[in-house]
Amino acid sequence: MAESKSALIAKTVQKHAGRAKEKILQNLGKVDRTADEIFDEHLQNFTRQQNQATRLQKEFNNYIRCIRAAQTASKSLMEAISEVYESNWSGHDLLYAQAQNMEMLWQDYSHKLGDQVLIPLNTYQGQFPETRKKIDKRGRKLVDYDSQRHSFQGLQANAAKRRDDVKITRGREMMEEAKRTYEILNSELHDELPALHDSRILFLVTNLQTLFASEQVFHSESSKVYNELEAIVDKLATDSQRGSYTIKKPILGTLPSLQHNNISPPSSPNNGKNNSLNSQNGNATPTNTIQRATLSNLPPGVLYRVRATYRYTREDQDELSFEVGDTIRVIEYEDPDEQVLEEGWLMGIKENSNDKGMFPANFTRPI
Repeated sequence: MAESKSALIAKTVQKHAGRAKEKILQNLGKVDRTADEIFDEHLQNFTRQQNQATRLQKEFNNYIRCIRAAQTASKSLMEAISEVYESNWSGHDLLYAQAQNMEMLWQDYSHKLGDQVLIPLNTYQGQFPETRKKIDKRGRKLVDYDSQRHSFQGLQANAAKRRDDVKITRGREMMEEAKRTYEILNSELHDELPALHDSRILFLVTNLQTLFASEQVFHSESSKVYNELEAIVDKLATDSQRGSYTIKKPILGTLPSLQHNNISPPSSPNNGKNNSLNSQNGNATPTNTIQRATLSNLPPGVLYRVRATYRYTREDQDELSFEVGDTIRVIEYEDPDEQVLEEGWLMGIKENSNDKGMFPANFTRPI
C-alpha cells in the first residue's frame, strides 16, 4: 500500500513537471499548440458572463441588506410616531393601523426579494465555479495531449537512426489516450458553454421581472399608506386650528351689580385672584343698568368702544393689559370660530397705545 501510494505521488509529480515543461516550450514557441478558436470564443463569453453574474450577486446582496436595514428603521420610526401621537387626537387608531400595514408591506417586500430574487440569483451564479473547474481540467488535458503528441513525433523522428517499434507503439497509445480524454471534455464544453451563455437571457428576464414587480407593488401600496397618514395629520391640523385641542378659557358670566361699600372685580380666566380697583375709581357709584354702546362715528372695522372698569394684566401673549379708565375699540376676531370658543372674551385695540389682544368683557363697560 505504501509503495502504491508513493508510486502515485511520483506519477503525479512527473505529470505536473511534464505539463510545466510543455507550457514553457509552447510559450517559447519551441513547440506548437493545439488551437480551437471556437472554444476560445466560448471561453471569452463564459468569463464575461461569470464576471457579470458575480457583480450582480454582490450588488444585490448589498441592496437587500440596505432594504432590511430600512425595514428596521421604518418600524422604529412608526413606533415612535405612534407613541407621540396622543390617544385623544383624531385618527389615532387609524394611524396605528396604517403603521401596522406599513410594517406588513416591508415584511412582504423583504421576503419576496430574498426568496424570489436572491435565491435564484445565487443558484444561477453557483453554476460558474463548477464549469470553471471543468474548463481548467480541459486545459490540463490539452497540455497532456500536446505533450504526448510531441513526444510521439520525437520517437518517429528518431526511428530513422534507431527504430524501436515497442516505444513507438507505446507512444502512439499514450498519445491516443491523451487525445480521447481531451476530446471528451472539449466536446462536452462545446455543448455546455453555449447553452450556459444562452440561458442568461431567460434568467435575467425572470429575475428582473420579479424584482421590478416587487418594487412596484411595494412602492404603490406604501404610497397609499402614506396618503392615508398624510390625511390623518391634515385632519389633526384642521382640528387644532379650530381649537379642538386647546385648553379652553372658562366662560365668564355677566357682571353682577356692585355694592357701594363692597366693590370687587370679577374673576378672569387667567387670574384666580381678585384684582383690586384703582383707588381713583373706588368711590364710583355702580349702576344695575347696562349702558348701550354708541355705534355712530366709529372708525372702519370698529364694532363699538368700551372703557375699562377694572385693571387687567394679561397672562398670555394674545391678551391685552389695561388700567381702569382705558378706552378700548372692540373689533371682530380674525377667525369667527375663535369667537365662539372664546365666549365671554372680546378682541380689541387700546386707544392710547394701539396694543391689540383679547380681554374679558366683564372688566369693561360699553360707551
